[in-house]
Amino acid sequence: MADTGKEILKYKIKNWSSFSYNYLPENIYLDKPTDQSSRWSSDSNHPPQFLILKLDKPSIVQTITFGKYEKTHVCNLKKFKIFGGISESHMLQLLESGLKNDHIPESFPIKHEIDGNHFPCKYLKIVPIQSWGPSFNFSIWYVELQGISDWHIVKPTMHWYNNFREREAIRLCLKHFRQRQYLEAYEALEKKTKIVLEHPILTELHTKLVKDGDFDACEHLVYRACEEGLFHHYISLQDYKPLWSPIEPVIKTNDSLVDSRPGMRGGHQMCVDVLSETLYLFGGWDGNHDLADLWMYHVPSREWTCLSRNTQLEGGPGARSCHKICIDYERKQIFTLGRYLDSAMRTTENLKSDFYMYDIGSGKWTLITEDTHAMGGPRLVFDHQMAIDVERRTLFVFGGRVLLSPTEGGERGSEPIFSGLFAYHIPTNTWKLVMEDCEQLRSRIGHSMLFHPRKRCLYIFAGQRSKEFLNDFLTYNIDTGQIDMIVDGTKKDAQGVPAAGFTQRATIDPDKDEIHVLSGLSKDKDRRDNVKNSLWVYDINKNKWSCIYKNENSGQQYWTKMQHLEPVPRFAHQLVFDHVKRYVHYLFGGNPGKESLPKMRLDDFWSLKLGRPSAENLLRRCQYLIRKHRYQEMAERYPKAAMEYLQKDLAQIVDHRSEEEKQEFHQLASTLFKTDDEDEEMFDDSITVMSDHYQSRTNLFDELVAFFPDDMTQPKENLVDMIPIC
Repeated sequence: MADTGKEILKYKIKNWSSFSYNYLPENIYLDKPTDQSSRWSSDSNHPPQFLILKLDKPSIVQTITFGKYEKTHVCNLKKFKIFGGISESHMLQLLESGLKNDHIPESFPIKHEIDGNHFPCKYLKIVPIQSWGPSFNFSIWYVELQGISDWHIVKPTMHWYNNFREREAIRLCLKHFRQRQYLEAYEALEKKTKIVLEHPILTELHTKLVKDGDFDACEHLVYRACEEGLFHHYISLQDYKPLWSPIEPVIKTNDSLVDSRPGMRGGHQMCVDVLSETLYLFGGWDGNHDLADLWMYHVPSREWTCLSRNTQLEGGPGARSCHKICIDYERKQIFTLGRYLDSAMRTTENLKSDFYMYDIGSGKWTLITEDTHAMGGPRLVFDHQMAIDVERRTLFVFGGRVLLSPTEGGERGSEPIFSGLFAYHIPTNTWKLVMEDCEQLRSRIGHSMLFHPRKRCLYIFAGQRSKEFLNDFLTYNIDTGQIDMIVDGTKKDAQGVPAAGFTQRATIDPDKDEIHVLSGLSKDKDRRDNVKNSLWVYDINKNKWSCIYKNENSGQQYWTKMQHLEPVPRFAHQLVFDHVKRYVHYLFGGNPGKESLPKMRLDDFWSLKLGRPSAENLLRRCQYLIRKHRYQEMAERYPKAAMEYLQKDLAQIVDHRSEEEKQEFHQLASTLFKTDDEDEEMFDDSITVMSDHYQSRTNLFDELVAFFPDDMTQPKENLVDMIPIC
């Protein structure tokens, strides 16, 4: 239904919080960017301020467009929220975003699906949160709604939405009745409506736990749930925990330490053959010279092998740094392009962009061309990015700074030239300029570019353009040429995204639809006082960044102590990811940015694993919760048996690595030491005791249910929480 019947939707102003003189709410009907008075403006910046729009008829609202004044304006909305629904009194939040403070109209997609089903709106509520000017009132210049109003399309969604609300209301009642032990009402409503509260395995769990107190059966049920993979959804929602480990390679008997592993360097390149679990490292700068050595690291055997001390002597590329390599792991071919040249070396002959391919099977280099520019490809560049479409055998090269000779204007201080997006088709040996450096796709250096083979997209983000540190994030569809801006990087309040201006290394997991970004040290000496050693994960499907690790310690003493636990902040390093067999990142070398030792480079080698709780860990946690509750009930009536159960059955399931769980376990023994008065009071009223058990077991059930997918469980909301208090 994506764009079927999409049209501009008509609406009227239904209500408003306030307005300033002449700046009426109705002004947003007309798009007059040159007229400063053609806007709604609140008479205050104190919440709540809002506009409520009433559509002419129920519609599926898909996008909202905000028009603007022809110049920047302090009253533009820096932050806002949008709510919508069939009635004015009950609306869902559909969008939270903000406008750029410029003259360009902006469109935003609005949430219009629940569980994959479209739902209609009759009312929209726009709620300003913050204006661009501190303490200024809010202004909206023009609003246009786009979506579907065709009744033949909207009517089924209205029917579904009404049924959805009715079903959820009944499920809320069922949950309430069961929680309060109104079991006759629960059974009657369930029988009459034929609506089930939850998945049968959870209903069985509730019966065994809450009604019967059969804790052994409960443990069996959660074990069954684990075996059936029902915890996987919960696990996928948990944040990763990073685990850095230094890699100590095996030294071959005949090798000296120098011969057994690559030396210190930065500006080198690495790639990984995910099928053979082999890393390849080529070139770099050791602080004094460019390097031309080629190394191989075999992960299973933990051995480095030097394939060549000087690739140029074997028909390969000369010494270089700030180049790029890319591997076709199916055909066992490595491609290398670009390099940095000192200004004194930038003669016309040296500025040719040579392009090589290394065949892993034969160990032979092939010079594809002496100059890619002569073939329609890029000029000589450095700090560019290269990615490969293995299936269609195409390389993509984007960005990088073009090296120029002095006669071409390459003197220091001249305006830099950045390279555009190029594609190289390997079978036909042909280059194609896909897109020049332009406003839609701004070229840059030091950025990241990743290829997603299933989505057929290049993901491009961050980098530097002259003195401007970029923080945008976009996709380029290699089949259609469509560019989608995920984050434009212009919002000053961009929260929850990796900071601009720091050297980042990125990898992609196309199977999990995730991008990983390791942010390190800035190349800019003036910015190094603000070290951010951080690790981010971007969920492509949810369009969400998560910072799973951040370490802002910058003291030399701290990093001396931590150097064997995690890598020090750096730039000019390399990070690669095995997304097929081991799900491990590998990091090597780089420049630690020490002003006192400007030539210092690193040769440390690290692995990084991103871990989430396993299904087995989750199962153990469920068993612990069940046994803890069982012990607490036993302690009320059978203290001696409870003590034995605590020391044997409960102790064996405790995670003694968890300080919180270990401390809780030690405190459980205090349950046994109750006064006689407390015991008498507890057992005087058997109904109260039963009620207490029912409530505490219900609380345990709710705790266990949290580990199951939402579409299997009872509603998270409670009926009593929806009662308005006047």
